[in-house]
Amino acid sequence: MFRAYLVLLLLVLGVGQSRADKPNVLFIFADDQTFNSIHSLGNQESETPNLDRLVKRGVTFTHAYNQGSWSGAVCVASRTMLVTGRFVWNANKVYQTSEAERAAGRFWPEYMKAAGYDTYFSGKWHIRANAEKAFNFASHVRPGMPNQTPAGYNRPPAGQLDKWKPWDPQFGGFWKGGKHWSEVLGDDAVEYVAQAAKRPKPFFMYLAFNAPHDPRQSPKEFVDKYPLDKIKIPASYVADYPYKDGIGCGKGLRDERLAPFPRTEHAVKVNRQEYYAIITHLDVQVGRMLDALEQSGKADNTYIFFSADHGLAVGHHGLMGKQNMYDHSVRVPLMVVGPDVPQDKKIDTPVYLQDIMATTLELAEVKKPKHVQFKSLLPIIRGERSKNYDSIYGAYLSLQRMVTQDGYKLIMYPQLKKALMFDLKHDPLEMTDLLGDAKHLAKARQLFTTFRGLQQETGDELDVASVFPQLAGGVE
Repeated sequence: MFRAYLVLLLLVLGVGQSRADKPNVLFIFADDQTFNSIHSLGNQESETPNLDRLVKRGVTFTHAYNQGSWSGAVCVASRTMLVTGRFVWNANKVYQTSEAERAAGRFWPEYMKAAGYDTYFSGKWHIRANAEKAFNFASHVRPGMPNQTPAGYNRPPAGQLDKWKPWDPQFGGFWKGGKHWSEVLGDDAVEYVAQAAKRPKPFFMYLAFNAPHDPRQSPKEFVDKYPLDKIKIPASYVADYPYKDGIGCGKGLRDERLAPFPRTEHAVKVNRQEYYAIITHLDVQVGRMLDALEQSGKADNTYIFFSADHGLAVGHHGLMGKQNMYDHSVRVPLMVVGPDVPQDKKIDTPVYLQDIMATTLELAEVKKPKHVQFKSLLPIIRGERSKNYDSIYGAYLSLQRMVTQDGYKLIMYPQLKKALMFDLKHDPLEMTDLLGDAKHLAKARQLFTTFRGLQQETGDELDVASVFPQLAGGVE
């Protein structure tokens, strides 16, 4: 009687019964990895042969965004949106009760579990819920970042002794416990794939790196791949971002203390050297995951998703962190590989990284829950529609707002009553503010009108109209 009731309940929820022929899902998630950090996507400095494999084998969404954050820890907001399917401010409303959300079966892994999947997790969770309960199998559940490593902050100028060594285990961090956390994740992935290959159910694996988040540590051989004299300074480098103190990106923000104020070219080069090194080390672990999948015999019926929770500045615009609205910090890599997915294809329509959840629910034949606001990528991949969104929204606390539409971006700093606008087609590095010229005011007002509509969709209650009357003048 109880079993019959359970089956009926699952059908009502839109969850199909378990079938061995449902596709497997392998989700690989990086932390702090910007969209332009992969060799085959245009970064000639980085060495990423296994991420390049994914690019060549599938579809890459070149304009994948994170919506923003209600917290300085942007990863918390990004991941909460990912597992709940809700837009940023609506996700914030359930953040305090996310354990109850999980218990009610409304988390991403809970839906996959109810659809007949064995669910696996390892790595960075950073969500206010118990990963061991949310997944069938979970190990090495990591916090937001390894232990604080003061020696890795505010590095000394060129020529002075730098005690910090990314490969030295005495500093803890990624080496805490005796083995680099990325390598532990690789071990878990290989073990999980072997285990899943022996089981009758399809699998859903959520494998989350802490890398390349700071402290950016990796074995010496990886750091040696990137000599400092070969590291390029970003074209958008400045020693001091003029608005940093009014947008929450000053000396009080932990991420920004990774380099001295004002910035120096040497400090930026050191951070970028170690950033590339830990990404290449991550890439090796991705290769182990892909090889294990191939060897398991399950690859032909597995969809692979690779993305990151947000990007990172690492010296662009005089910034080091992700708490800003520039593309380097809000855009991430997003590759999809799987049955019937075109190979080596780039799609530039804007999407959100959190669309991955809705995509996998469709693959699992789960009826999309009403509260899930993000959208499946499959219709775009299949060519059934050209876009999911007409415009992209971004926010950081009450200090920053952003809208991107039709190749233009409007950034607003409410506390400073300052707005910036960029032509992303002709100025992809966002170096020339157009709002100094009155002829661009009409476009800015158009973007502002779009932004006001996005506020309604995302649950954003911040009053921006009274702060920017010159932009609000375009709102009917």
